[in-house]
Amino acid sequence: MELFILLVGLAIFAETSILLFKKEKINLGGKRRIYIDTSALIDGRILDIAKSGFIDGNLIILKSVLRELQLLADGKDSEKRNRARAGLEVAAELERVLEVDTEVLDDGEGRKQVDEELLKHAKEGKGYILTLDYNLIKVATAENVKTLNINDLALALRNEFLPGEIIKLKILEKGTNRGQGVGHLNNGTMVIVDNAASKIGQEVTVEFVRFFETSAGRMIFARLVKQKQKNA
Repeated sequence: MELFILLVGLAIFAETSILLFKKEKINLGGKRRIYIDTSALIDGRILDIAKSGFIDGNLIILKSVLRELQLLADGKDSEKRNRARAGLEVAAELERVLEVDTEVLDDGEGRKQVDEELLKHAKEGKGYILTLDYNLIKVATAENVKTLNINDLALALRNEFLPGEIIKLKILEKGTNRGQGVGHLNNGTMVIVDNAASKIGQEVTVEFVRFFETSAGRMIFARLVKQKQKNA
């Protein structure tokens, strides 16, 4: 009988240890927690980013953030009211996005300011705050809370060149349309040059005309720049 009780005890201990190990493993390998503030929801770009599948964490929207948006949506300022309503729509849409897990977290009755709640939860959950609020970013940095700023992401992805800029480009092959020549920038971006099909293998001077973004990448359309002939 004592042996049976001992075996049962060992089995229970082993099962408990396995469950604790699994829980700890999940916690260690879990996704980062990203707390979204009011400014990021009003901005709206987070919705497209989430749909693209680039978010590598769980998005968390505090109820205090939604309450702040609701107050603005019910306010007298028509501009703030419209932007807040758009922010509420973004929050609702994020919950439907399949590419990311979005959670609405009840953080109580809102006794603290929204920024304080965000900082508190980000600290406790060892997460990030997604915001465009300059002052919140400064406070978070001072308190060792990591932030994500969509403006920084947009800046990193901006075009290196602008329409009207002139560069030297080697034409490597013919384009799909008649008369077009194709070259590539150092970063791999394709440049399609009108009337350059006869310039294959040559380095020519081109002027950027327009940029075209697709899911397959970025393309630049350009035209040849006629060289001024030197006076004899």
